Amino acid sequence: MRPRPPLRGRGIISGTGIIITGLTATLLALIFPIWSYADRSGTGVDVLNAQTVATNYGPLSGLDREFITKVRLAGLWELPAGQEAEQKGTTQAVRTAGQHLVQGHTFLDQRVRDVAAKLGLALPNEPNAQQQQWLATLNAAQGVDYDRDFANILRLAHGKVFSVVAQVRATTRNSLVRALADDANTTVLDHIKVLEATGYVDWDALARDMASASTPPLTNSPAPPGPTADPTPVVPVTPSASGTYTLPPAASSPPP
Repeated sequence: MRPRPPLRGRGIISGTGIIITGLTATLLALIFPIWSYADRSGTGVDVLNAQTVATNYGPLSGLDREFITKVRLAGLWELPAGQEAEQKGTTQAVRTAGQHLVQGHTFLDQRVRDVAAKLGLALPNEPNAQQQQWLATLNAAQGVDYDRDFANILRLAHGKVFSVVAQVRATTRNSLVRALADDANTTVLDHIKVLEATGYVDWDALARDMASASTPPLTNSPAPPGPTADPTPVVPVTPSASGTYTLPPAASSPPP
């Protein structure tokens, strides 16, 4: 019997064709997830950057906006606190600290309003509940009690904000916020030094309050160049009946 000639294509269908088909299916399976996720919103990076918006000065994060708000809030209560210290302080060191607060926050408030206007952000126009409580405490105090309250309340507030300013400066990608953080950092340190130079800071009470983190972080401002310590001899701290100075309790709600 004469042998039948082989059918064309049977080898391809049974061997090489199956291999090619399998490789093609594998490649499509690998490409599909990449294509589908590349065009999907609300996942991955989109969630992480949900609070970040684009501006002409670089991305503006939620932390950036919170920082700008707190700089404004700080000026709304620390500026009047400094003005009061210039009048009510019983030592030159306390009055000098008040002068630094006035100078620093006058400058910083102009800066933060300019930054907010360029970024299209609304700013608060009055201190928050915690800051109003501190101002009320200072308004009621007189004499040496006033000096002690002023130094400890303001030193606590500045200590709280010091790490916040550093975090913003280290992470922000917005050039306006970066420059504002530079100004705030310079002034926070200046204010810390002049407050400590009053001689009224209760270090034990400060350490307890900083460790408990019971007080909402506040923000401070830049001061013009000048001496960081008053040459006038300072008055030592007079302990209370319990032996340490007790700061006013923190408000229950954080600043906006």
